[in-house]
Amino acid sequence: MSAVQPQNSATSISNSLGLSCAAQRVFRVLTPEDVLTAVAWSRKSGLPLYPLGAGSNVVLPPRLASGVIIAADSSVRILEDGENGVTLRVGAGKGWHELVADTVGEGLYGLENLALIPGLVGAAPVQNIGAYGREVDEFVVAVHGVDLVSGEIGTLLADECGFAYRDSVFKQTLRDRFFIMAVDFRLSRSPGVNVTYPALKTRMADGAMTPESVFAAVVALRRERLPDPGDAPNAGSFFKNPVLSREQLSELQALEPEVPVYPLDDERFKVSAAWLIERGGLRGYRQGPVEISAQHALVLVARGGACQSDVLHLAAHVQEVVKSRFAVQLEPEPRIYE
Repeated sequence: MSAVQPQNSATSISNSLGLSCAAQRVFRVLTPEDVLTAVAWSRKSGLPLYPLGAGSNVVLPPRLASGVIIAADSSVRILEDGENGVTLRVGAGKGWHELVADTVGEGLYGLENLALIPGLVGAAPVQNIGAYGREVDEFVVAVHGVDLVSGEIGTLLADECGFAYRDSVFKQTLRDRFFIMAVDFRLSRSPGVNVTYPALKTRMADGAMTPESVFAAVVALRRERLPDPGDAPNAGSFFKNPVLSREQLSELQALEPEVPVYPLDDERFKVSAAWLIERGGLRGYRQGPVEISAQHALVLVARGGACQSDVLHLAAHVQEVVKSRFAVQLEPEPRIYE
């Protein structure tokens, strides 16, 4: 398969917020050689080249004066198979939830808490996706890709990826530079489970504690709590849960003793952004064609005709209200393109 290059006009970019957006070129790539074709176009045209997955964690403008490069490889192969675990190499174009469902179904465990997260495998290490007590960096062995500046093919081991809460080197120094082609994951054949997250623990209290039941519970919880982008266009959780120092937490708890707190270590504490937004009276609030979901306060829903500026205006209003009332700064989670 060769890189796809629409020749005569800008190409529409699909995204889960349903915002109208067109790019100069779209390259769907299967091999490193396809990536190099896209790099050559970028150099010749003088336009940047942006990696993009399924468009599920982005806020796009009406037009991108750039090329967009999207992984098409959805292959899965076994690199190592041992008594206690398996290392898989997964193409970056594989659907994330599809991978989770497939691995659980094959008796390979670890990813079940991350079920039903939208997007492609290649985006998982960029965002260091996490949910219900797990983060993907716990299972990443290596990330393979192509440097869009030098054209070099390379591999980063997990400890070189700079993983942190909703962060990685791919969002920092390698942003828009390292195009991910495949990710290696180490999964277990041992059916251990992680049900430490309060909502999941409550849901699992009276049932069997197996990876399969955790998978089913997470799917059910996400469907109950988060609106389907197909029905209510959204980019998932729009704000990160803020991480506070001990002093900041004390000040917040003096105002709001019931704020949910998740200790990260002795000096850093994560608090619920959704709780702060709802406490600020914003759940269900609407501004033009964009609203805060009545189903979940972290989700911004873009109705028909919404554009990037509409989404960002409402997001800024949420930040202003939370900052004014709780002295906490919310940080957007999706990538905002200009």
